[in-house]
Amino acid sequence: MPHEEHRKRAQRTLKCAVITISTSRYTKRADQIHVKDESGDIICRMLRKNGHKVLYRAIVPDSMTDIRTKLLNAFQLGIDAVITTGGTGISPTDVTIESVSPLLERELPGFGELFRQRSSESIGTASIMSRALLGVMHGMLIACLPGSPDGVKTGMELLMPELQHASSIAKGS
Repeated sequence: MPHEEHRKRAQRTLKCAVITISTSRYTKRADQIHVKDESGDIICRMLRKNGHKVLYRAIVPDSMTDIRTKLLNAFQLGIDAVITTGGTGISPTDVTIESVSPLLERELPGFGELFRQRSSESIGTASIMSRALLGVMHGMLIACLPGSPDGVKTGMELLMPELQHASSIAKGS
């Protein structure tokens, strides 16, 4: 089926999850519900602006167990696409990619390549330190974006034109 035909048949409104991975923003204290999460807010805004529903949102520490638990929760809720922010760099605490990669059945390396190319226009060679990722777990898209608001905007600008199309193909529709 031609590319354009796939796009026409793609589900219009996706059920999405946004997971912020940041030990500094995470808190177990129930009385601290107003945690500032600018990057997560940007993702939610852009998804909603494009007609999608954010049905699940979480903030987790830089922990493989916590990240994987939230991804599995999203899958059990029937989420079409999960977008994470944070933990994609190269510091010892950045474990998002190590947490997500083993769960993926398919990876779309072109996303990370294009993300770094686009990022280099604004931050130069520092873009080589980003490990932005897009892949599929049991038909659910998972995009891992950096924690910076500018990195999130760049990643979302790349994702939005193809999100519905990629989700449709990932599900085999």
